[in-house]
Amino acid sequence: MPEIVREPAAGAPVAAAETVAAPAATAAPPIAAPEAPTAPVPACANCGASVPGKFCGNCGQRLHSPVHSVWHFIGEATEDLTHVDSRVWRTLIALLIKPGFLTREFLDGRRASYLPPVRLYLVLSVIFFLLAAIWTAPVAVVQTNDQGARIVTPSVDEVAAPRPGETAAQREKRVCNIHYEGWGSATFEPALGKACLQLVAGNSHTLRETFFHILPRALFVFLPLLAAVMTLLYWRPRHYYVEQLLLLIHNHAFVFLVAILSWIVQRVTAESVSTSWWMITLRLALQIYIALYVYRSMRRVYGQGRWLTAGKFVAMSIAYMVSAFFMFAFTSVFTILSV
Repeated sequence: MPEIVREPAAGAPVAAAETVAAPAATAAPPIAAPEAPTAPVPACANCGASVPGKFCGNCGQRLHSPVHSVWHFIGEATEDLTHVDSRVWRTLIALLIKPGFLTREFLDGRRASYLPPVRLYLVLSVIFFLLAAIWTAPVAVVQTNDQGARIVTPSVDEVAAPRPGETAAQREKRVCNIHYEGWGSATFEPALGKACLQLVAGNSHTLRETFFHILPRALFVFLPLLAAVMTLLYWRPRHYYVEQLLLLIHNHAFVFLVAILSWIVQRVTAESVSTSWWMITLRLALQIYIALYVYRSMRRVYGQGRWLTAGKFVAMSIAYMVSAFFMFAFTSVFTILSV
């Protein structure tokens, strides 16, 4: 910085020269660059909230552009049909090939990637019982004697079919000649006779529809009771009752899914389960897989040893068969009384 030295005036005492600093030049402030215009944040058409991403953080609706043409509508519909929520596929695949995985994930708090257990169970049970009411065939027993000849026991529809020259009253008397002398005979014998008359009159579909209408409700009561039995088996170390209930919900959803897929395969191939050797083999393989699946699910969820889990699996199987027998008996009796 330049300095200015002042000389002392004449006659003044000599003094040190004063050094005066020259005023510094003031720096100009920087000129701010003009801000780029920001794109407006789209608003959700459902709730009006700002949507910076693909989904609304307030209501969860996906951000869609308005449909202005037929081709745009076809494209949206195709995407909806082919790009199902990834949670659906992730849940169904895990349910099929990973025993106990969904239950363990739910208990560990990792739930956002999969469908809720109750919703999964309800959807698959509705599809299962709907197909069961439509696709189940009349019962017929096929036996084989020592000579290898096949004996086919007539189905209910064949027994109730009218014979040549037989009147309706004679057919009802022949088919519905029911005598029940057990407990509650005053109630059950007339109900059995009424149900038999429904079959003879060709209204067997009414009984079937009533049965499959009541069965899901009975199963909804059956699962909590079975979970209570399972809680006794896993008392030490203690587990919460909800853990058993969740495992049973997932395992039953798995059985529903396997049954649905097997029925679809049978319908597509137009094969009979009782006569096609490969359908019999497939059904046997599925039964073995279901048993192994349930065993593996118990091991994964509770983390106990092989032999201890195997013993509890056998105990649960016995309890399940006994409970299922009473559930189907109760459902059948209630169906007969409801017709």
